Amino acid sequence: MTCRRLVLPVLCLLLAVLGTAGQAQAVGYRYWSFWDRNSTADTADTWVYATQGPSTARPSDGDVQGFRFSVSEDSKDSAKPRGAADFATICAKTPAREGSKRVGLVLDFGTSADAPSGSTPPRPRTACARIDDDATTADALAAVAKPLRYDTNALLCAIAGYPTTGCGEPVADDRPKTSASPGTEAKSNPSGGKGNGDGGPSVGLLAGIAAVAALGAAATWQARRRRN
Repeated sequence: MTCRRLVLPVLCLLLAVLGTAGQAQAVGYRYWSFWDRNSTADTADTWVYATQGPSTARPSDGDVQGFRFSVSEDSKDSAKPRGAADFATICAKTPAREGSKRVGLVLDFGTSADAPSGSTPPRPRTACARIDDDATTADALAAVAKPLRYDTNALLCAIAGYPTTGCGEPVADDRPKTSASPGTEAKSNPSGGKGNGDGGPSVGLLAGIAAVAALGAAATWQARRRRN
């Protein structure tokens, strides 16, 4: 029997909700995210997701920028670089030089949970890049973290040769996700933090299904009452 011929159209909605609940599955992406360290008085030493790509960003002398390899859905839940090293620490052995600038880089290769199959992430490290005054962040990376790998769309795929393959590929959300907080890991949640943790429908979705079911039951009772 089709939904058009059902006496209670609300039951069609219930069937549609039930049919799609098990199919929806969040997907994240495995990639290098790019960050600026904000050292202003109000937000001292916090990471801010960069608004430009490394090939167009032009840092100033004394800036600290970070890269983090992880799996995330978007910038809102992307893991930040770990470590609290500041510019003075990173570039302590790199004196200033006229006609150039120094940029501190924090390179966080992520965790084993983020790594492609068969790969082991290197330990996080810092580097001080001395580059020309008009150079970009990509130039800074090339100075201290070769080999770099880019795809045909200029997306940064690998830093210091890691990872050896892949570039921003989708990853099914059936694995533990890293935390957006530096130095911490999120608890395993197959539903990506939006569901009930067992891969099934979220609490909100179940509540909606229950409400639709209640409406369907009430409508059925009304229809039988009229026939009688």
